[in-house]
Amino acid sequence: MSLHGKTIVVTGATSGFGFACARMCAQQGARVVACGRRAERLAELKGQEKNIHTVSLDVQDNDAVAKAMATLPEAFATIDVLINNAGLALGAGSYEAKPMAEIEQMVDTNIKGLLYCTHAILPQMITRNQGHIINMGSVAGSYPYPGGNVYGGTKAFVEQFSLNLRADLLGKNIRVTNIEPGMAETEFSLVRFNGDAAKSEAIYQGVQPLAAEDVAETIVWCLTRPAHVNINRIELMPTQQAFSGFAVHRA
Repeated sequence: MSLHGKTIVVTGATSGFGFACARMCAQQGARVVACGRRAERLAELKGQEKNIHTVSLDVQDNDAVAKAMATLPEAFATIDVLINNAGLALGAGSYEAKPMAEIEQMVDTNIKGLLYCTHAILPQMITRNQGHIINMGSVAGSYPYPGGNVYGGTKAFVEQFSLNLRADLLGKNIRVTNIEPGMAETEFSLVRFNGDAAKSEAIYQGVQPLAAEDVAETIVWCLTRPAHVNINRIELMPTQQAFSGFAVHRA
């Protein structure tokens, strides 16, 4: 199954997985609607690839999302694929010390933003009886770690929402996939640690993490399976990352 001629909406397209997905899909002949908050990054993306329409957008704003998706240029208005990539983690401390502003931003972006975008685009997919929704989850949605509290909770929501959406859409020829990456070197940790490059770099010291392109290639693979094949979820990690046992505090 080819991406040529498909129209693909990518949120969070100004960096990391989203930027890589937008480029890779455009290179494979798709028309890409690249959404993000940073206009200069969107301009950079548009300058690198053909068939890209950019939308400066904060997915936390439901009205803005609905308006943007309803007013796309005709050539980009029929959406075949939605890649719900926009998301972030803020801080790595314990929950009781986390500022409420950080908590709300993660919930508003990782959960509400995904819901807003899906709600704006899904009806036209149902009308045409075809489409594919890719949700960006995380291994943090399945496996806890200290400091992952709210971020892990939001990604657990993404996993469960993806499964339930798939159940709702049975018989409507619309595919739903949850992508769950592990450690990946993008701007993720830099954002998490409020721009502290030393803290961010320390996370990846001595490790070859996933690259944004690794995740983008995985997404493209899911999109190009035969129409009768739905990839429910893919969990991917670098070879140097694995699970560890239960933690036990001994008094």
